[in-house]
Amino acid sequence: MPGLILSAPCSASGKTTITLGLLRALKNRGTPIRSAKSGPDYIDPRFHAAASGAECLNLDAWAMTPDTIRNLAESEETLMIEGAMGLFDGAPPHGKGATADLARILNLPVILILDVSRQAQSAAAIAYGFASIDPTIKIAGLILNKVGSARHEHMVRIALEPLNIPILGSVRRQSNLQTPSRHLGLVQASEHPELNTFLDQAADIAEHSINIDALLALAKQQNLPTAADPILPPPAQRISIASDIAFAFAYPHLLKSWQATGAEIQTFSPLANEAPPECDLVFLPGGYPELHAGKLAANETFLNGLRAAPAIYGECGGYMTLGTGLIDADGTRHQMAGLLALETSFAQRKLHLGYRNLVPKGGPWIAPLKAHEFHYATTLKANGTPLFAATDAEGTPLSNMGLQNGTVTGSFGHVIAQHENS
Repeated sequence: MPGLILSAPCSASGKTTITLGLLRALKNRGTPIRSAKSGPDYIDPRFHAAASGAECLNLDAWAMTPDTIRNLAESEETLMIEGAMGLFDGAPPHGKGATADLARILNLPVILILDVSRQAQSAAAIAYGFASIDPTIKIAGLILNKVGSARHEHMVRIALEPLNIPILGSVRRQSNLQTPSRHLGLVQASEHPELNTFLDQAADIAEHSINIDALLALAKQQNLPTAADPILPPPAQRISIASDIAFAFAYPHLLKSWQATGAEIQTFSPLANEAPPECDLVFLPGGYPELHAGKLAANETFLNGLRAAPAIYGECGGYMTLGTGLIDADGTRHQMAGLLALETSFAQRKLHLGYRNLVPKGGPWIAPLKAHEFHYATTLKANGTPLFAATDAEGTPLSNMGLQNGTVTGSFGHVIAQHENS
């Protein structure tokens, strides 16, 4: 498996834009390429897929075992992995799940993207630190980003020369390549206006600013040991999954794993007022139902279909949709399915963020789970039997998560994988 990792010293260094530009440039060239995103992320992988024309993987070194990661990554095509946050940033206390862990597990070289917009010679100290702090991580090349001028670039290059790390490109500051943000990150790819124009502009910049051939030449060929390692048994045999811009956050690796073990999966659109197809379990993934709450509240065919379903599991936005009411950012309350005694609000916003270890107290799951939580919703009321006992990434006990009411279950946790000790 040939591959490489694009990372940076910190967030907001330009990893995503450069990755998208490279993926679209390679697609335009007709070069076979796959991509992956480090860690729990629903937004960036959709942009990757739009840029490359191929589905993007999630590789999570906190939640997934090394065998799972290797099995998912294995392919004859070059794999380009976009890191998350800084190269060594992961879960507390020791950074488990960092992009550096993927580099070790897959034995892949790292291309470090340096945002030099507010520095010159000091960039060399940062590059030196990242190249020397961990001898198991190979910094194989550098891309200078947000360069102000030819003079600025020259100063940075002179400072970096003693490190003998190849400089693969120099990207000037771009004011026209900003992606709009929302409270969970970027706007979804399907909502982005003139997405292909944006991607083609990024590809043109990559072609003219980065030595793509030299970058691909650094992609390391690996023969990865693989082992049978199912990520997570399916929660039912026949699963109907909500799928539209309000419920877009379902991990492809889970759906593929369930299908590989014989589960039958169908999709439906709540926003199109579709009822779930006949099934054993309805899965309502997360997304942005609060942005479409008025329409969802009026879609009686969808809501009545939920109420008639034999069993339901909802995550985050799907969980909120199962409640009695959802208050949007303007303070308007919208009646939801009323299947759980749950009231949530975006008028009172609070960030909830982190990895979660979940032990089911009921519902469709039969083993402990690895999950993550990332939302701004405030819970105003949650009455009933909890669904999960929870701890954080360090094992510190948290309040119980989620609710269950008969065969209707849900929580704010996004399930990634089965716990490795289960």
